[in-house]
Amino acid sequence: MEIMESITGGKSRYHHGDLRNALIEAAVELAAEGGPERVVLREAARSVGVSPTAAYRHFNGQGELLEEVKIHGQQALAASMSEAVRVLPGLDDPGEEAVRRTEAIGRGYVRFAIEHPGLYRTAFCRTSAAEEHDFTGLEVPDGSPEFAAFRELSDTLDTLVAAGRMRPDNRPAAEVAAWSAVHGLSLLILDGPLALLPADQRDAVVERTLTTIVAGLTRQ
Repeated sequence: MEIMESITGGKSRYHHGDLRNALIEAAVELAAEGGPERVVLREAARSVGVSPTAAYRHFNGQGELLEEVKIHGQQALAASMSEAVRVLPGLDDPGEEAVRRTEAIGRGYVRFAIEHPGLYRTAFCRTSAAEEHDFTGLEVPDGSPEFAAFRELSDTLDTLVAAGRMRPDNRPAAEVAAWSAVHGLSLLILDGPLALLPADQRDAVVERTLTTIVAGLTRQ
C-alpha cells in the first residue's frame, strides 16, 4: 500500500551515517509483521546488518525505539484518513461536504486498521515516553507528530461546526465520542466477532456505523 511504503520507504537499507533511521524503518517493518511485541532493538539491528552494540548507540533502549515506531504508526493512520478525504468528489454544499469528510476520515481509520493491523496496534501501544505526555483525549494536543490522527479528527469536527451542521454546544469532547466508536469498531473487526464477516458485509457494517456516528454528531 502506498501509505505504508511512504512510511517505511520499502525494505530497510542501512546507509552510512543514517543508522538511526535505518533501525526505525526496520522496526516499523517488524511492527507491520507482528505488532508492538515484534519491535525488538536486537532484531532491528539484525535486519539492517549491524551489531546490537551499534544499535544501542542510537537508542537508550527498547522503549525509545518503540515510541518512534508508534509515531510512525500514528502518522500512517493520519495519512490514511487524509487520503480518504482527498478522493472525495467536491460538493457545492459546505455542510454536506463537512458531513462527507467526517464519514471519510472514519472510513480511512478503519481501513488502516484492517490493512495494517500490526502497525495499527503499535500506534496505540503504551510506551514509557507516552506516559510522560499529559494528553488525555479531552483537549487538542500540540503539533507533535504522534497526535496527527487526533488533530485530523479535531479539525474535521471544527469544520462540521463552522458549516452549521453541528451545534457548538455539542462540540466539547466530541472527539472522544467519535474516536471511541471508530476505534471500538476497528478492534471488533480485528479481534472480535466482526472478524468472521465476509468483506462485503463488514464494509456495510462500517458504513452503517459511520452514518450513525455522524448522525449523532450533527443532531440538531
